[in-house]
Amino acid sequence: MTDTLPKNKIDVTEHIGLVHLCANRFKNRGIEYEELYSAGCLGLLKAKEHFNPEFAVKFSTYAVPVILGEIKRLFRDGGVVRVSRSLKELSLKITKIREDYLSRLGREPDVSELCEQTGETSERICEAINVSQPPLSLTYSNDEPSEVLIPVDAQDEKITDLISLREVISKLDDENRTLIYLRYYRGLTQVKTAAVMGITQVQVSRREKKLLLDMRLQMCGE
Repeated sequence: MTDTLPKNKIDVTEHIGLVHLCANRFKNRGIEYEELYSAGCLGLLKAKEHFNPEFAVKFSTYAVPVILGEIKRLFRDGGVVRVSRSLKELSLKITKIREDYLSRLGREPDVSELCEQTGETSERICEAINVSQPPLSLTYSNDEPSEVLIPVDAQDEKITDLISLREVISKLDDENRTLIYLRYYRGLTQVKTAAVMGITQVQVSRREKKLLLDMRLQMCGE
């Protein structure tokens, strides 16, 4: 297992799937996937460089926050979100269409008309329109400067847990993987799971309990 080898022995190519999983979390947010992937690869290399087996965690668990950090750096560059070229071009096209409607008809086109003119979906049109809007400042003033705090949920821990869970499940044998799939992805009861697998409900219960314990220990790196 590369997770327990010294950092200079870790083969990053074996963990490239982590980069794809992290990059996919940020698709369709204004940055091309290739850029997200490149930043994620840089994060993976940084994780290898700084990882130490004495951290008492698996390399994959350590690497995910580093990969996410590099990807998020793209969105922080210059203090604004970088927008893909295709979205910028669509935004310019929409601006010209809106100007044409205003000059000819004295009104702006609605979303359906913009979809017809550009051949794009309504979601894509709305995204492009947002691109053309000035960025909202998080500070404003009346008599004195104030600061608007927008609460956001930290997703890093959830993403790390999800990736770790997928890794653990991928290592299960077919029968145990089927049990987990039926119980937690299909939502079947233990009785129905037993019927599908051809075993008893008691066997399902015992095996499930042991599986969950083993999976939890693996995710904790124990």
